[in-house]
Parts: sequence; C-alpha cells; structure tokens
Amino acid sequence: EVQLQASGGGLVQTGGSLRLSCTVSGYSFDDYTIGWFRQAPGMAREGVSCIGFGDGSTFYTDSVKGRFTISRNKAKSTAYLLMNSLKPEDTAVYFCATASVAGGPIRLLRPYEYDYSGQGTLVTVSS
Repeated sequence: EVQLQASGGGLVQTGGSLRLSCTVSGYSFDDYTIGWFRQAPGMAREGVSCIGFGDGSTFYTDSVKGRFTISRNKAKSTAYLLMNSLKPEDTAVYFCATASVAGGPIRLLRPYEYDYSGQGTLVTVSS
C-alpha cells in the first residue's frame, strides 16, 4: 500500500518560512518523481514543484521560483519543500504526490499526472 505522509504546514506571517516534509512508503518504483501541488479555497489545484528521485532534476511554477526549494533524501524516501518569503497568495492546502516517470521529469507535473497523493497540509500566510 502506497502511503504519503506530509507534515510541516502552519500559520506564518508574510515574509516568513515553512518547510514541508513528505515521506513515501510502499512505492516500489525506484526512479519516481515526487512533487507538491496546492489548492487554495475556491481555486483549481496548481502544481508547485517536483523533483526526480533519480537525477534530482527540479521544476517550479513561476510564482514560487526563487522562493521555494524542493529537495529529497533518498535514504529516507522523503522530500522537502522549503518555502521562504511566503506571501498571502501562497495560502493553500499543500499535497505531496508521486508519479512514475521513465527517465525522470522534464517539466513540472500537473496535479492530475501524479499516481498517488497524500493528505494535504494547510499553509496559511497572514498579511
């Protein structure tokens, strides 16, 4: 059974930082892609970032480039999303997800392209 456990959300002021973590278990595909997408109230899901677990290639949506950094610890099957300079428009439920992408990702994955996702973690940025 594939399980994704996300944590690290919370309430932060504008300009603050948070680090999200996502631990994956039960996933047998060695070279999978792991990423984050988010959903704000009344909005569609939006891809935020993803990383290839094999080559470590990273991709970001334009609105978070230079502020967010995705990384992974292969030994722990865990990915991280460090979010700096947070803005109120970053407020959303953040979901981590995995996908089997042969050869690794070549672009940011769209939310519907993931195979599995976990429960979300709420990030609230106050103005």
